[in-house]
Amino acid sequence: MAYLQHYTPDMRFVKYTLCCLFLIAAIKLNAQQLTWSEVEPGIWKAVAGKPEAFDLLKTAGAVPYHAGLVEMGKTSFPLSQADITAKIIDGKTYLSFPLDHTEQLYGFGLNFQTVHQRGKILTLHVDNYAGKDDGHTHCPTPFYVSSKGYGVFINCARYIKVYAGTAVNRDSKTPPKIQDRNVDKDWKSKPYSDNVVMLVPAEGAEIYVFGGPTTMDAVRRYNLLNGGGCLPPRWGLGFTQRMQRLTDATGVAAEAKAFEDKGYPLDFIGLEPGWQSKSYPCTFEWDKTRFAEPKTLVQDMLKKGVRINLWTNPYISPESHIYKQILPYTGNYTVWNGLVPDISMPEARKIFFGELEKDKVDIGVSGYKMDEVDGGDNYLWPDVATFPSGHSAEQMRQTYGLMMQRYVTELYHNRNQRTYGLVRASNGGGAALPYVIYNDYYNHQDFITALINSGFAGVLWTPEVRASKTAEEWLRRFQSNIFSPMAMINAWASGTKPWTFPEVADQIKQLANLRMQMMPYWYSEFAKYHFQGIPPFRAMNLEPGFMGVDVPKDAPKKNINLEENPYEEASQKEIKDQYMAGENLLVAPMFTGQTTRTVILPKGKWYDFYTGKLAGDGEVITVTPGLDKIPVYVKDGGIIPMMPAMLHSPKAGDKVDIEVRYYGDKPGSYRLYDDDGETFNYEKGAYSFREIKVEKLNGKVKGSISNAIAGKPNTIGNVTFKMMTE
Repeated sequence: MAYLQHYTPDMRFVKYTLCCLFLIAAIKLNAQQLTWSEVEPGIWKAVAGKPEAFDLLKTAGAVPYHAGLVEMGKTSFPLSQADITAKIIDGKTYLSFPLDHTEQLYGFGLNFQTVHQRGKILTLHVDNYAGKDDGHTHCPTPFYVSSKGYGVFINCARYIKVYAGTAVNRDSKTPPKIQDRNVDKDWKSKPYSDNVVMLVPAEGAEIYVFGGPTTMDAVRRYNLLNGGGCLPPRWGLGFTQRMQRLTDATGVAAEAKAFEDKGYPLDFIGLEPGWQSKSYPCTFEWDKTRFAEPKTLVQDMLKKGVRINLWTNPYISPESHIYKQILPYTGNYTVWNGLVPDISMPEARKIFFGELEKDKVDIGVSGYKMDEVDGGDNYLWPDVATFPSGHSAEQMRQTYGLMMQRYVTELYHNRNQRTYGLVRASNGGGAALPYVIYNDYYNHQDFITALINSGFAGVLWTPEVRASKTAEEWLRRFQSNIFSPMAMINAWASGTKPWTFPEVADQIKQLANLRMQMMPYWYSEFAKYHFQGIPPFRAMNLEPGFMGVDVPKDAPKKNINLEENPYEEASQKEIKDQYMAGENLLVAPMFTGQTTRTVILPKGKWYDFYTGKLAGDGEVITVTPGLDKIPVYVKDGGIIPMMPAMLHSPKAGDKVDIEVRYYGDKPGSYRLYDDDGETFNYEKGAYSFREIKVEKLNGKVKGSISNAIAGKPNTIGNVTFKMMTE
């Protein structure tokens, strides 16, 4: 402070003090008084500063599913409004939310190794997952939920920095205990923090708070704000085989015939990069040496009950016939020498998505796999790139996967035809878009953790099967894959088939058939995702009766008698290798080399899915299922509607018989969903939920199903009831 050299020491001190006071006053002046308005039942919104117009919800085209939110009803604001603060400093928005000792946090996107997020520092950045949960992931949703039953969402398409209970504010109401590292044995380098702090690199942000009263309620409200979860066509929940990348039309026909001849179900075949004349970058044109008559192939496959899905990335080859036309509407950096279309612009969308429709969607192609929209800084456009829309490279990075999903879906919606595909990136606002995330990572255990976290991120994730070193690994991967949003082998590199390992081919066929048999259950659970916001695959933490797991490490410890109650100790751990699949199923995958594993059963009786025998009641069990089985359990009174195993999913108008499997002793009920299975007519009310009721009387099963509703689609044939628990 050279300019103070002519002042006396006392004068310098006064001057310095005035500067500090001025700085503090300036910071306080930048503090925003947040005003909360209830925008939907149980959802409140506040605006800090001047939010950018280009945000996640608008980009995704998300429209709240108001009827579902009304059905959930009102609830109270779940936090102290005075303890939620926002400041705008140096063009950035600083947000703070309160935490208490007993809270655990979940969410912040599609994480692969951790379910508990309290104590994490993250930068929410769309990227290909590289083996570390640091916020760089395929879907870095800026949404989190608390074990106390509320959620928070920041509607901003920027790289948001998160301190999830790690930063200690000087003015904290509950500061950590002051300790001396020299003498205190329990001194910690990470002291207790009572807030979640976020740094948004923009001059404002929209903030949403979701009420409970339960954590599941907060998740549901978030999904319903997005428009409700996606409802795939029935065929999307069957089985898919993605072909080796250089396959041709003859190979596709031969693959479909082999599945049929060997009795393996198949609903759609995925063509990888070789369907195009050039890829990386792409021409979006059929390679005529491999697919001389693509329309004939697509239509022939449809007649056989098999659909075609096409791989692509969005980067336009100089050899593509749309190159010159779209050039003015592209970014100034390329990817693999391909143009990056600015699909936030209507002009670019008309050209680009018109090309995806021409000679593809309009000849009967069922959907797309949209690759390389997630990232990889060494090849994707850099953050210094510019786009003609004026949106920054950062904003485009955070939303490109959303836009690809949205506008491809619109191609199908305009035809009143549902689609179901794959994508490598998504973000907040995208729950209603009918795509499943995948990546190049291949750790089986981490795949299951990602499946668990997908329920907090508003997305779907597939633990796809690609290749294996042994028959055991092949079978173990396949077992968990069929209990996921998309049952799929991705053979783009390996060329693997379900029967690649002959020693387990019969078990694989049984699993594939089981996937088809369970289609009424899966379809009903996805309908609940759409109409009620309930994730079809989700963490144990969202299951009623699963106590204790929400307690963070630094919370006050309870005295637990482990001999009397080992369940309570186990349930306080982070559970990332078992999950709920729909309303009634608990799935506990086995991994290569395992012969036994522990399973934590929530309160209440649970029964073996395969045999109906009692497995346990709110306890930790150890199971040795053998190689042929993946441990699956059904809650007491649980109902699983099944249909006969079929090689292809039922077509619109087809009736299928239903076998209602009933487990346990408690009376049970289940809402079985029905519509035409292929169109968007359900949006106009052409659907029904038919209530199944089952009880055990004098050792026999008594069941009923409500009548079909006149004027609604009715694909349900004869209904029979099977008591699984003797």
